[in-house]
Amino acid sequence: MLRPLIGDIKMEKMKRLPDAEFAVMKVVWANQPPITTNIIMKQHGNNEGWRVQTAISLLLRLVDRGFLRTEKTGKERTYFPLVDRDDYLRFETDNFIKQFHDNSFLNLVTAMYDDKALTDEDIEGLRKLLTKGEQ
Repeated sequence: MLRPLIGDIKMEKMKRLPDAEFAVMKVVWANQPPITTNIIMKQHGNNEGWRVQTAISLLLRLVDRGFLRTEKTGKERTYFPLVDRDDYLRFETDNFIKQFHDNSFLNLVTAMYDDKALTDEDIEGLRKLLTKGEQ
């Protein structure tokens, strides 16, 4: 059963974020609210060569999508996350496994193992996780 997220978005209604919006959300999640356009620009936008208006547009899209809420204090807008980082990442992971691995975690792990993408530490971590789940 899908569990609701913080805010108005439920897992079944959530949509994948475009890369630029996801980058903004990563900055939002990494900082203590409230978030300002200045924080987005300093921590990501300047490195990407964005103009301030680009960051503002992305923030407003995220408000429209239900990922952020905004408040206006004087001339400045501040933003607050409505979707929890872990919930969004769980949503993305579930979609990835469904779309590319026939909804099978085993298929995902097999593909990673066959491509030698799993380290010995990864395999040991999976072994411990499975053992923990059996208890």
